[in-house]
Amino acid sequence: MMKKKSISASKASLVFFLCQMISALDVPLDSKLLEELSQPPTITQQSPKDYIVDPRENIVIQCEAKGKPPPSFSWTRNGTHFDIDKDELVTMKPNSGTLVINIMNGGKAEAYEGVYQCTARNERGAAISNNIVIRPSRSPLWTKEKLEPNQVREGDSLVLHCRPPVGLPPPIIFWMDNAFQRLPQSERVSQGLNGDLYFSNVQPEDTREDYICYARFNHTQTIQQKQPISVKVFSTKPVTERPPILLTPTGTTSNKVELRGNVLLLECIAAGLPTPVIRWIKEGGELPANRTFFENFKKTLKIVDVSEADSGNYKCIARNILGSTHHVISVTVKAAPYWITAPRNLVLSPGEDGSLICRANGNPKPSISWLSNGVPIAIAPEDPSRKVDGDTIIFSAVQERSSAVYQCNASNEYGYLLANAFVNVLAEPPRILTPANKLYQVILDSPALIDCAYFGSPKPEIEWFKGVKGSILRGNEYVFHDNGTLEIPVAQKDSSGTYTCVARNELGKIQNEVQLEVKDPTLIIKQPEYKVIQRYGHVSFECIIKHDSTLIPTVIWLKDNDELPDDERFLVGKDNLTIMNVTDKDDGTYTCIVNTTLDSVSASAVLTVVAAPPTPAIIYARPNPPFDLELTGQLERSIELSWIPGDENNSPITSFVIEYEDGLHEPGVWHYQTEVPGSQTTVQLKLSPYVNYSFRVIAVNEIGRSQPSEPSEQYLTKSANPDENPSNVQGIGSEPDNLVITWESLKGFQSNGPGLQYKVSWRQKDVDDEWTSVVVANVSKYIVSGTPTFVPYEIKVQALNDLGYAPEPSEVIGHSGEDLPMVAPGNVQVHVINSTLAKVHWDPVPLKSVRGHLQGYKVYYWKVQSLSRRSKRHIEKKILTFRGNKTFGMLPGLEPYSSYKLNVRVVNGKGEGPASPDKVFKTPEGVPSSPSFLKITNPTLDSLTLEWGSPTHPNGILISYILKFQPINNTHELGPLVEIRIPANESSLILKNLNYSTRYKFYFNAQTSVGSGSQITEEAVTIMDEGKMAMASRQVDIATQGWFIGLMCAVALLILILLIVCFIRRNKGGKYPVKEKEDAHADPEIQPMKEDDGTFGEYSDAEDHKPLKKGSRTPSDRTVKKEDSDDSLVDYGEGVNGQFNEDGSFIGQYSGKKEKEPAEGNESSEAPSPVNAMNSFV
Repeated sequence: MMKKKSISASKASLVFFLCQMISALDVPLDSKLLEELSQPPTITQQSPKDYIVDPRENIVIQCEAKGKPPPSFSWTRNGTHFDIDKDELVTMKPNSGTLVINIMNGGKAEAYEGVYQCTARNERGAAISNNIVIRPSRSPLWTKEKLEPNQVREGDSLVLHCRPPVGLPPPIIFWMDNAFQRLPQSERVSQGLNGDLYFSNVQPEDTREDYICYARFNHTQTIQQKQPISVKVFSTKPVTERPPILLTPTGTTSNKVELRGNVLLLECIAAGLPTPVIRWIKEGGELPANRTFFENFKKTLKIVDVSEADSGNYKCIARNILGSTHHVISVTVKAAPYWITAPRNLVLSPGEDGSLICRANGNPKPSISWLSNGVPIAIAPEDPSRKVDGDTIIFSAVQERSSAVYQCNASNEYGYLLANAFVNVLAEPPRILTPANKLYQVILDSPALIDCAYFGSPKPEIEWFKGVKGSILRGNEYVFHDNGTLEIPVAQKDSSGTYTCVARNELGKIQNEVQLEVKDPTLIIKQPEYKVIQRYGHVSFECIIKHDSTLIPTVIWLKDNDELPDDERFLVGKDNLTIMNVTDKDDGTYTCIVNTTLDSVSASAVLTVVAAPPTPAIIYARPNPPFDLELTGQLERSIELSWIPGDENNSPITSFVIEYEDGLHEPGVWHYQTEVPGSQTTVQLKLSPYVNYSFRVIAVNEIGRSQPSEPSEQYLTKSANPDENPSNVQGIGSEPDNLVITWESLKGFQSNGPGLQYKVSWRQKDVDDEWTSVVVANVSKYIVSGTPTFVPYEIKVQALNDLGYAPEPSEVIGHSGEDLPMVAPGNVQVHVINSTLAKVHWDPVPLKSVRGHLQGYKVYYWKVQSLSRRSKRHIEKKILTFRGNKTFGMLPGLEPYSSYKLNVRVVNGKGEGPASPDKVFKTPEGVPSSPSFLKITNPTLDSLTLEWGSPTHPNGILISYILKFQPINNTHELGPLVEIRIPANESSLILKNLNYSTRYKFYFNAQTSVGSGSQITEEAVTIMDEGKMAMASRQVDIATQGWFIGLMCAVALLILILLIVCFIRRNKGGKYPVKEKEDAHADPEIQPMKEDDGTFGEYSDAEDHKPLKKGSRTPSDRTVKKEDSDDSLVDYGEGVNGQFNEDGSFIGQYSGKKEKEPAEGNESSEAPSPVNAMNSFV
């Protein structure tokens, strides 16, 4: 009976990946076999699903696939066929599906936004890529805004808003000053996740005029800068301390949804004085270990690789000495689909069965859909061998026409997974991949493994024969492996010979012969022996071997498993190792290793080098512990302790440390008592009442501390009245009708006796009342109910025990609970300062009606409607808070020519009071925004048509439009400026009598009665005269002829020779020997530089459509030459040594040409780019 190892008697399915195979057959694959077998397409490389591209560079959408025959490729865009042959900017790489969109030759990335999908197809099926969403990155400019200085009282909180432009991908935010230095951040001042800069409380050193928010857009390598924000802190004495309140998030609860595998970021930033400390907890659980990190001075909780188990309520607690506040964030972890079992390629023989399994999980549970060759399986061609059962496709009795590529799509609302898996039905006769007549050599009595790597479909059966006419091999002396390998567990001499492997299936049969030789083992017949040798003698180790005559052995000697030292004292002979003049370092283990191509043997021996015993070295160690501790002179509050020092171990004792244990209150815990010099062996110790003392002593020297001594006998001191009262006594109401009195309890030995209690006393301040007292157990809080709302109380807490009271405590002032204010502020007046700013005044409310600590006033204001547009919009109320007893405030950021309402409310620690009656006010007209668009169409020889849109924000009643234009010549110089005023009701204009073939630049803005708004610019060219074009063409044709170019070069060379001759003759009379030497050895360093060296074309700002000019590259020493520029930050008074656009943006790698205001004349200025070192700030 043939013995088989791990093989099934039934017909097994042939399942493996081609090229990346996990084979049930365990067949070794070679390139020749793979080239011969048909294979459906497999996607090997593709672009990411969400592909953000640089709009300045060519777009490359990857799609690579393999298959036999090689697949062809096609693309869809937004669900329809994408015909790349009709777009001259789109090409497909040869032998590939990768698309290249040539943006750098005039294309616009925005025109190619969309959803792309690649299909790779051959005669065996079609594989598809993911949906690849192409989006160009965007780095929009910062919206212009007028920033008012922030005037803040010392100790108040402050938020500086960044509000960066929305880019793709989102920008990285950081704050710096005008010297490009990072603004320091701390627990008090820090940047939030939204980019805003939060001050828990402002200090005088926060006063500065250059708080600048930067937004870095990595894809386009640009940095945009917000206008500098000014903060001025004014001091008021004394500075009022405040309990914590949360600046972000607002309210008491919020919700957050995060996806599985992402990073969860939760943030809490609090205001208060002193600066609050943030602590995070998870309600009903622990924060996950090894995945939780705290950032931004513990204001940000970061949990990496979140899972569904991380869902729950996370509470942040902000606390300072005046109190605490908290916020609960309810976190829900959802999950995009993820694989449990992805479908795997399936290779079957005709008539076999198999299945594709596609299992995925997610939250919510993803839906599974199947496609065949990229087509939904419901409308794909019928296949009788295929049956779809949910997440499984079952194949029965497949045929060659059943070959196809199947796609499994698992999707939910958070994403999708797409996997291709092919079913390849092959009918192939057997192939043997092991080379013919391969020679195998093994050592006697060791296993022999003889390969027969094969392939076939259906799976071939393998048989082995020995000898040319031998019979089939059977019996327990052989093991037959599933991969065709024949194993002889114990090879003998008679196992040598020729072995034949035969592979057969229903399509054919093939055989292969290999050779086996069995060799004698290598032996060490005389091994090295243990040696003991005196120093400076010599020693020899023998290693005599016996081996197969056909094998060549090599002998290696090792010392302590490493190479022999590079020393001429070590002599290696044919059969021995000799060491001359032995030293102590030769001591060790010596090993003889014998290697052949088939086996390896080794033997070892130890060498011990002996000599006269050396003089013992002095040993320095920690001291031995003291002993024989004795207590004497026992008194109520003191005792004397003495001891005998232990051996100092050659290092003098420098000090003794005395520790004590309180067996009554904290048994087993040792506390530091005192430390005395090493020359002292007695000490007088101070004691506390009602403590059961034990003492121990530790000796210290330069080496370290000794073990503690054995404890002394115990000594129980007598009880006594408490010596001190509780600390940190406070009275704060939690409800309008109560007073919560709290204190820090005394520690165990501070009680001085049994029965520790507290006498809590209170009375209303400034009222002739008696003290009310109550004695409570050993707790730290007592609540007084039924108190008037927010009145001051005198409070004291006194400790007592069974022996009596502690000394009389000091009194503290507390307040009963607050209630909401009762009265609204009166006499609310509004003074409109300009079109965007108003000042509001109000009368303070009576302090008695506040019913709590006055925290300030809140002004609610909202826009009712625009006076230029009568349509109403969604009302968005804005809130400004004014701290303390302030009776006026400024309302910034108003919209011109609009109607507003406002009301005022007083705020205490409990909340807000009633609102004052709504006050209506209107803002005057302002200058309009720029026209919404300017288009120039219908160019002719002498005219252009201009069309425009009205301003998005007229900010008043438009009275006219102003059009200015001027020609631009070939050297980019500007001609005379022409100005035209156009009625406000017009939306187009035809300009006539223009010059032909001339570029014009147009400046267009709108006007209200207040003045002109910002302008929009555009350029256009009139049509060239055809007759002059033909003449220019003929001229170019002559200029490009070879004879003409040669003639011009000869003329230029002749002129140059004449100039040189004239120069020599002119200076011949002034020559003298020294001058000739100077001329002959001119200093090579004193040479004029070419002004144009290193120049390059600048990047033009797409906003203004300016003509390109040349500019200077930033110098190699990374300095920036200062030139005239109307828009450097120096002109804003900030002293910035760099060049910025008008809106404050900073281009990280390119120099953007900055246009001056239109003016009569041809002057222009340009400035070099700032250094790219700004990129290193993030």
